[in-house]
Formats: sequence, structure tokens, C-alpha cells
Amino acid sequence: HLSFSAFFFSPLHFQHKQKKKKSNLLFFLLPRVFPMKHLNKKQRLENLTVNHLDDLHDDLVITILRKLSSSASSPADFLSVLITCKRLNRLGLHPLVLSRAGTQTLAVTAEKWSDSAHKFLKRCVNAGNIDACFALGMIRFYCLQNPVSGASLMAKAAIKSHAPALYSLSVIQFNGSGGTKSDKNLRAGVALCARSAYLGHVDALRELGHCLQDGYGVPRDVSEGRRLLIQANARELACSLRAYMSLKAGNENETLTDPACCGGGGIPVQEIHPVNRFLKDWFDSGRIVLAEGLRMCSHGGCGRPETRSHEFRRCSVCGKVNYCSRGCQALDWRAKHKMECTPLDLWAAAAAAIGDGDGEALEIVNHAAR
Repeated sequence: HLSFSAFFFSPLHFQHKQKKKKSNLLFFLLPRVFPMKHLNKKQRLENLTVNHLDDLHDDLVITILRKLSSSASSPADFLSVLITCKRLNRLGLHPLVLSRAGTQTLAVTAEKWSDSAHKFLKRCVNAGNIDACFALGMIRFYCLQNPVSGASLMAKAAIKSHAPALYSLSVIQFNGSGGTKSDKNLRAGVALCARSAYLGHVDALRELGHCLQDGYGVPRDVSEGRRLLIQANARELACSLRAYMSLKAGNENETLTDPACCGGGGIPVQEIHPVNRFLKDWFDSGRIVLAEGLRMCSHGGCGRPETRSHEFRRCSVCGKVNYCSRGCQALDWRAKHKMECTPLDLWAAAAAAIGDGDGEALEIVNHAAR
């Protein structure tokens, strides 16, 4: 046996010391590389959830959301995405997405109108959405009783060739809405109506045809007016056929069953614009009671109220219905009023006042010609 001093300085001592260092190093590293688990405990299966949305770049997500906002069939289809997660909410409210929001995405109903809906439309307006400018402009002008701001928003949309906004401004100019009777500007109304008709707005085309036929705000041209009326009826018939074919195929969402917007044959003529439906539901719900003497447009697809007494024109036969435009009068006459119009009361009153019925007969002819 070696002595202690001989072992301490021998090669066997250094070899033993090196092995001890290696064993200590393995003692500290092994639990970290291969964690020890208790044998009596069952191993839990880890739920590995992979969110592939996090791998998509923001630009790609914004492109997808822009497509969704422009093609959504209702506001709920778009808003349901915004409440999914914080990232989609942030990207869904991006100006590039809101600027492409379509008419149906902005179709806020009067029943669900709130400050949040108002703020959402304002964000879309600030993003440069012309449909939102028109919708919020109509709501402010007629419903929120802020004609200056409403007309400004509609003018902002009209500058960018928004056909419904141009037509609405023409109706305002024809009637002097929001002001006095002296604020009527027939020439400006005809110019706005002509621009809207050029862009393909059927109601504006019909209104322009009646203006030319009657010489209202423009030199009278009966033949040109009739040509425009025939063209408007042809476009309306094409719309009716498309609606009828979609109804026949079972797609009832694209058609309208309101009898006020149906032709004489019961075929839907055209869908009510969401803004006009908002106006109609707003005043029907009683949120705002019209002042005494003010009336609504009798055409069921319009929804415009008077802003002053005797602003709208009355039926020249019965005097019981009122219209904001000649286009609304023609549509309502064809839809239902021709079956309800009874001139007997007017005849009796006029005969008692004048004693001659020639004037009343002439009014009936003019009314039927519309």
C-alpha cells in the first residue's frame, strides 16, 4: 500500500480527482437536460394550440378585412370579426378597411341607433368612405335636425360622384328643405339630378324626365322627357326581372316584399336603400314627433319628412297624399295610389267654390299622366 504522501503526489490521485469533477458536473446538468418526473404522477398531455393568424402579416390581414367590409351583407357580419380578438379589432378599424365599407356594412337600423353607431359612421367618414358620408349626412339632415352638417356631408359625397347623394341634394334644392320657400333653386336641382341620372341613378333619371316633360326648372322638352321616362322604366324592369329570377331561385334576401315598392304585377321593383329605410323606421318609431303641420312623403320607399309646412307637393286629384319629388309620386301612383285615389271629395269642394268642373278634369289628366 502507498502512503498518503505517496498517493497524493501519484498519478492515481489526479485521476481520481478528475473523475470526481466529472461526476459533480453530471449531477448538476442531468436534471436540467433530462428533467426527472415523479413515477407515481401521471404525465399530463400538453395542449399545443397553434394560432396561424399570428403568422400572417398585418398588410395581408388588412387586405382580407377590406374585402370583408366591402362585401358584408349586414353590419353584424363585420362587427363579429372586430370582437374576435384585440388584433382583429385594431386592424378592422384601420382607415384602409373603413374606407371600403359597403352600403350593407353601414346599414345601421333605427332600432339599434346609438352613440357607438354614430361614432362608427364618423370613423368611416374620417377614413374617406363616401357611402358613410351620404348615410350620416341623411341621418343628420332629417333625423338629428342638423341640416348644415348633413348637407355638408352629402356634398362631400356628391363631389366624388356619389349618385344617391347627388339625387338627395337635388331633392333638397327642389323643395328648399332646411330653409324657406325662397331658398328653392330649381336650376341647381336639375343640374344635380342630371349628374345623378348620368351616373345611372334610376330615381334621378325619372325625376329629370318629369322636369323636362313639365318644364320644371329647365326648358320644356316633352319628347326628351318621355325618352328619359321610358329609359327609367326599362332599367326598372330589368331590375324587376333580376329580382324575380333571384326570388324564383330561392334567394329571397335580394328582393323586397314591401308592397309600397312593388309594381302593379306584384314583382319587386327595387330594394329600398338602407338610408331610406332608416328614415322611415326612425319616424315610425316615434323617436321624434314631427311638428304640427309637417308630413311625411307618402311613398313607402322614401322616408323623407317635411322641414317646413307645405314643403311637399300634394296629389292634384285627392289632395290626401304628399310627395317630396315627382319620382316618388310616379312610383307610389303605380304601386298603390291609383287604386286609392278618389277625386269625389275634391270635386265637391271645388264645385262649391268655383262652380265649374273643367279645372278639376284637367288636374286628373295631369295626375294620370304621371
